[in-house]
Amino acid sequence: MYTTASVFFKTLADAGITHAFVNWGSDHSAFLEDLRRQYVENGKTLVDIVTCPSEYVALSAAHGYAQVTGKPAAVIVHVDVGTQSLAGAVHNADRGQAPVLIFAGSAPFTAHGELRGSKNEFTMWLQDVPDQPAIVRQYMRHVVQIQSGKNVSQVILRALQIATSQPKGPVYLWARREITDEDVDDATMNATISLSKWPSVNAGALPPQAVEAITSALTQANNPLIIATNTGRNPSAVPLLAELSNALAIGIIACATSSLAIPASHPYFLGQFHGGKLPYLPDADVVLILDTDVPWIDVFDNAPRPDAKVFVIDNDPLKRGFGWSHVDADMLCTADAETALGQLIQAIGSSDAQTYSAKVEVRKQSLAASRAAYLAQLARAEALLAPDGILPTVPFLLATLRSSVATQTPSGGKQVLWLNEAASAGALVWNHIAPDMPGSMLMSGGTSLGWILGASVGASIGARVAQKGYELVVSITGDGNYLFGAPTSAFWVANRYETPFLMIVLNNRGWFSPKSSMRAVHPDGYGSAASGEQLTVGFGLEDNVDYGGVAAAAGGAWGRQVARADELKDVFEEAIRVVRQERRCAVIECIVESI
Repeated sequence: MYTTASVFFKTLADAGITHAFVNWGSDHSAFLEDLRRQYVENGKTLVDIVTCPSEYVALSAAHGYAQVTGKPAAVIVHVDVGTQSLAGAVHNADRGQAPVLIFAGSAPFTAHGELRGSKNEFTMWLQDVPDQPAIVRQYMRHVVQIQSGKNVSQVILRALQIATSQPKGPVYLWARREITDEDVDDATMNATISLSKWPSVNAGALPPQAVEAITSALTQANNPLIIATNTGRNPSAVPLLAELSNALAIGIIACATSSLAIPASHPYFLGQFHGGKLPYLPDADVVLILDTDVPWIDVFDNAPRPDAKVFVIDNDPLKRGFGWSHVDADMLCTADAETALGQLIQAIGSSDAQTYSAKVEVRKQSLAASRAAYLAQLARAEALLAPDGILPTVPFLLATLRSSVATQTPSGGKQVLWLNEAASAGALVWNHIAPDMPGSMLMSGGTSLGWILGASVGASIGARVAQKGYELVVSITGDGNYLFGAPTSAFWVANRYETPFLMIVLNNRGWFSPKSSMRAVHPDGYGSAASGEQLTVGFGLEDNVDYGGVAAAAGGAWGRQVARADELKDVFEEAIRVVRQERRCAVIECIVESI
């Protein structure tokens, strides 16, 4: 016997979805029955099921999977309450442009046994809400109700088509229990649909006049600047950006990057910035903003020169999903970064280099000096300890971690995946870890903290599926973020599905970000000199969570606390050994200056 649920799973598998991150409930009777049918008949299920005792972890895992593979995963949750428990991970998937198919069952619509799946538990009255999809609608690229097993394949394929079209993002499907338990015949179950007829839509190419205008401006500029942020969501765009920068000697900065946009070793890369006053921008006479959500923050007196030409290339340059977004620009272009960069490189290659070669040589000298100053600044920061001479500073800690990873992995750190959710220290992680390979460092792209725990699991699974060959997964977060991410659930899942990773917890005894925000708005206010404890954003010195102990209890992880800079190296090396050889998670709680 086949049901709508049977066709659902078959369609997911036919579409190339390998994993579903699930949190089951009473609305999933047909799904559980069909999974068992699959196993009895075939010895395996069509889609690998990853059971997640937290919906937030499930969606964060699917997000991480999509980031690593470039392909969607599925998430299955339980009625309205499971949809609500997806929580801020929905925001992250939206802002991070992660293609994820979310399915939620819904309470039965019959109550007297008229159809199989009719209401038979008291909870089904309580969960029968007027508009379940409204919980997530504003974050979704597409919302649709499955109303029959007869066309469920087409409904799923259309949803996936939208999820994987630019700008990519999550889609939400839902169905009543009677519908998922509806019988379907063999013809419906075995029908074939040509996936080639369901292509995704990318953002396209630059129009010829845009290519001409941007190329002319970049070649004739004295101080051109590229601001690139999310270009690396397509790893194929990264070498093209490097090539464009090399061809014309253009400096590059990154602002709150979600995936590596330019190798840290690139000679014209000048740093990662997460807010504040931007260097280089005031002197730029041409600015190319590439796949960047927030290129600068106006209240810090950030702006290009009044006579500067500003060009924006993005899959959504107007940021239609933002309540407010604006850049004073000469041209806004909806285009795919890889395609657009290829067009610009081709146009430059066809231009008369003699007309701008002298400018390029001057730029090279200027950029060499800027690059040297940037690297010297990093080196100075990495040599400093905290004022007590015992605790590490974050730059010192990150430099030690970078060195330990390089010496303890066969590739010298090149085949390592880094996940970064260090919040107020996020830019420090980018600058001091200095990743080089496309796709080698990821952030969520959103602002709901806690993503990193589930994402570490999903990214590890995705790396296996995509055969990335990573030797180690390293995740860096703060103490607050760690607690936000449902660690007991995440480490249980990591242990069960054999996805070991190294988790570095930067413990500053609380949440620095809200304290920093308060100070920015009230620099001379009552709270300006208050401690984290006094502001109720601190965790205190005596109520410290045993971060490694939580992971050990939930998932058999190895854990240590380090409160001395001179102990970091040995602990990092032992933790890496545990992850690589014992194949279990390791959590290192690193005590840094308290807020």
